[in-house]
Amino acid sequence: MTEVPEHLLKRSAERRAALGAPPAAGGAPAAGGEASADDGEKIPAGLLARSQAAGAGAGAATPATTGAAATAAAASSVATAPAPVAKGPEGHTQRLLTVVKAGSIQDVKATPTDKVHVWPHLLIGEFIACLACSAFLLVFSAVVNAPFLAAANFNFTPNPSKAPWYFLGLQELLTMFHPMVAGVTIPGIGIFGLMLAPYIDKNPSSKPEDRKFAISLFTLFFMFWAVLVIIGTLFRGPGFNFTFPWRDGVFFDL
Repeated sequence: MTEVPEHLLKRSAERRAALGAPPAAGGAPAAGGEASADDGEKIPAGLLARSQAAGAGAGAATPATTGAAATAAAASSVATAPAPVAKGPEGHTQRLLTVVKAGSIQDVKATPTDKVHVWPHLLIGEFIACLACSAFLLVFSAVVNAPFLAAANFNFTPNPSKAPWYFLGLQELLTMFHPMVAGVTIPGIGIFGLMLAPYIDKNPSSKPEDRKFAISLFTLFFMFWAVLVIIGTLFRGPGFNFTFPWRDGVFFDL
């Protein structure tokens, strides 16, 4: 048989003494230090006395009904007695449901964030922009004819012979440096520098005053290439020699 812990027996005896009930049979000593006289097999003397007093007030009670009346009185006294307050070993009275926080395990509230998913926020916008650009090119190509040049004649080389505008910056570099430097080294350094820019400037801010390095690098690269394209378009004449457009005209066809 499992033994009841000593601190539980002591608390039970203190509670029974506070309620005016006799000590429990076979339990711990009462609050006064005296041991219980019951052996656990008889009805407690206090219950018998109360049942006899109740029987004497209602009428004579037979010995046969004494046990039943005592049992009923004991049951009613137990039913009407207030429930004892459970305490822990150190006197704590918290219950389990008051310790555990109320609420669902999964948080259903959306937390504010400055990040969004690629789909659908980004891809839908890009898809709409692609459709709009395709529609514009379709309408523009149906209205405006492409400026095709005459058929090429291998006996007649145009002078000056210029590359398309997006290659004129590279063609301008070829007039100043060796082809290896102008066609490989300088463009390679520029592309490599642009590739390293996101790793050098890791500032996530989108404000111009916080992105001075990125803005300076882009401005330097843009102005360098734009100046070369403008010079090759407007300031190069026959033989790809330097000229002034307001004096000799513009030698460039779109």
